[in-house]
Amino acid sequence: MQAANRECPPLAGRHFDVLIIGGGINGVAIARECVRSGKSVLLVEQHDFASGTTSRSTRIIHGGLRYLEHGEIDLVRESLRERERLLAESPHLVRPLQFLLALPKEPFSLLRSTLAIRTGLWLYRHWAGREHTKLTGREFEHRLDSEQPLRLFAYEDAQCEFPERLTAEWLTEATDGGAVARNHTRALEIVRDKAAGRATGARLQCQISGEEYAVSARWIVNASGPWADTIVSESHIPAEQMIGGIRGSHLVFPRFSGGPEQAIYTEAIDGRPIFVIPWNGQVLVGTSEVADGNNPSDPQPSSDEIDYLFRSFTRLFPCTGLTQADIRYSFAGIRPLPYTPKQEAAAITRRHIIHDHDPEGAAGMISIIGGKLTTAASLAREVAEKLGIHPAQPAMGLVLSAPANGLDSTLHQWSRLAADKAGISIASAEAIAEWHGRRSLAVACSAAHDERWRDPLCSHTSHIVAEAVEAVHYEHAVTLGDILLRRVPVALGACWSEACSQEAAQKIGAALGWEDRRIHRELEEFEQERERFLHPNSGVRFPREA
Repeated sequence: MQAANRECPPLAGRHFDVLIIGGGINGVAIARECVRSGKSVLLVEQHDFASGTTSRSTRIIHGGLRYLEHGEIDLVRESLRERERLLAESPHLVRPLQFLLALPKEPFSLLRSTLAIRTGLWLYRHWAGREHTKLTGREFEHRLDSEQPLRLFAYEDAQCEFPERLTAEWLTEATDGGAVARNHTRALEIVRDKAAGRATGARLQCQISGEEYAVSARWIVNASGPWADTIVSESHIPAEQMIGGIRGSHLVFPRFSGGPEQAIYTEAIDGRPIFVIPWNGQVLVGTSEVADGNNPSDPQPSSDEIDYLFRSFTRLFPCTGLTQADIRYSFAGIRPLPYTPKQEAAAITRRHIIHDHDPEGAAGMISIIGGKLTTAASLAREVAEKLGIHPAQPAMGLVLSAPANGLDSTLHQWSRLAADKAGISIASAEAIAEWHGRRSLAVACSAAHDERWRDPLCSHTSHIVAEAVEAVHYEHAVTLGDILLRRVPVALGACWSEACSQEAAQKIGAALGWEDRRIHRELEEFEQERERFLHPNSGVRFPREA
């Protein structure tokens, strides 16, 4: 692993108002919120931003229909408000998505009666401020060939296909506002003044150079997700266990004839809820819920989980002809849910909790328990309030997303401008606009400077080398994995192969001035990281689409 092509000023001995440990969507959102209020912020992440739970999620932005069954009305309403804000603020990354609720007709219960479900869906739309949908579910019935009788209901939520990109945009906003961000930097220990009972800073280590150094801070936010207890334990803070890690595994299939065009929310073979979602030109199926107390750095889907998800999927689509050999990828992440060992995983709250370590002799330090993609921004506002910062509250009225044709028009304008500026194809310009939004013109300006930067990263994609250069210069990408898995995540695509990796590594290395030895090392480490994350099946077959 090598340093990025940028100078990183030394941090040893510096003081910050807020030190945030953990660079997932929650940590980055907190950094952005604190910077908006004029605070000095240091954000550190031991791996790469969005490389943990954030990138291993089901990639939906939703109010949480299942939370209604558990009576978490406030969480549903908060999630729906935040969903609408994300649709309005980041429409190129967060898109409305039609969902189909597909429930078995048996067994019957009052909570699952047709009346109860229709009432719940009406409340769901009402709280979001959306008009009643004219779709009923019957419109999509022909797309399912399930082996069991189903009741179908249509509703709308949203999808963020690439939360890695949303994290990168928020990170750029934070650093543009003055935050200091360091990925590949591990927090070794929280430093405390034991006599005063206060946390005063942290010892950090750069994972690239091995350098250790200390910084001080008025406030320390432990937003490290499933690593939260490790941070506390290694700092010898006498806190009780906070996190009960729940592993969620996913399968990714190639698209198949008769496959879903809408997201499907249904029940697995054991009655648990699962999703089948069109994603990135593929089909995403998930998720499981298995207690996991192992090292969260390398969660692995078990063979039992793969079998469980596959059987649940084929019960819904029994005529696809797909086998487990057709699974393109399988990946897993650890949800940092509250430690409640006597409670069923499905019943554990998805509401975030802010734990204050003052009673444990670490005043000035808080830990974040739980949290999800949808509510990251509202969590950040709560944390800011806890730190004595009073962020500007978003308007409480309805936040309506732009109509689809308005968004399409805006993306078309950005695409035309980018294509004209950089001399690239419309396909590349559209791909850039969809992932970079307003910054697509900055990418185009970079591409205009060098013909090599206008090349596609590989023959299967319209994304270009200039995006990788921008990722290193402005989005804190350091390694090839940072670029291809998170900033310009083409390596998550349906057609990516070792040949694509080699082609992209050569082009990116040449653009960034890497020596051949560096390119070889980056490529080797990238393939290892991709294998650990996605478990790609190189022998996957591709059924023909209708």
